Amino acid sequence: MGRAFEFRKERKFKRWAGMAKTFSRITKDVIMAVKEGGDNPDSNYRLRLLYQNAKAANMPKENVERAIKKATSKDQADYKTIIYEGYAPHGIAVLVETATDNNIRTVANVRSYFNKLNGSFGTQGSVEFMFEHKCNCKIAADGIDIEELEFALIDFGIEDVFSDTEEKDGETLNIIMVYGQFSEFGNISRGLEELGHEILESGFEYIPTITKDITEEQVAEVAKLIEKLEEDDDVQNVYTTMR
Repeated sequence: MGRAFEFRKERKFKRWAGMAKTFSRITKDVIMAVKEGGDNPDSNYRLRLLYQNAKAANMPKENVERAIKKATSKDQADYKTIIYEGYAPHGIAVLVETATDNNIRTVANVRSYFNKLNGSFGTQGSVEFMFEHKCNCKIAADGIDIEELEFALIDFGIEDVFSDTEEKDGETLNIIMVYGQFSEFGNISRGLEELGHEILESGFEYIPTITKDITEEQVAEVAKLIEKLEEDDDVQNVYTTMR
């Protein structure tokens, strides 16, 4: 098991604070997918997989359809994914992934959070080199031999395959996570479907190549910045090098 497993283990119990934030994140993903590839999930592969993400988050189908309709409206502004970088207290690198229709607003807000909470807002490329951009797909583990699956997916660009568990609706589910480079998302997801596996959820993550140990008191200080960033409506994900 590689770095992706360790990263997921660290983050698996840290979810979005509330359902409203999760729905907002998925809505923006849907709008961007529609703007890029159209509103038909049969021809827009990314949109089709986002339906699965919405289902996994218990987001009603009509919410997704409303987001699609919103995306095709002339009045809907374009969201763009923009990465901001900086350092939290105690030398912890921070990568902030946003989806915004107003970069001036977003950069001002993100900079203010770093400044107010003893961080340092960085320039482009200042910390991103400490992370690898990965894609991931989740499938049910029932009846699957993980070694056979890994062998079958080698030609599709996978880098890491491991079994895991997660809690949903009071039940413990056995799942398999498949990771690869960001650029291999299409190959990996299609490979899983060709092998007859339903993708329960998929996405992208920045995984730190190095991590840093800090004390509990220092963790609490860094957490204040992370929490403030995650509260912002424009922020989709926050990644750090904190172990």
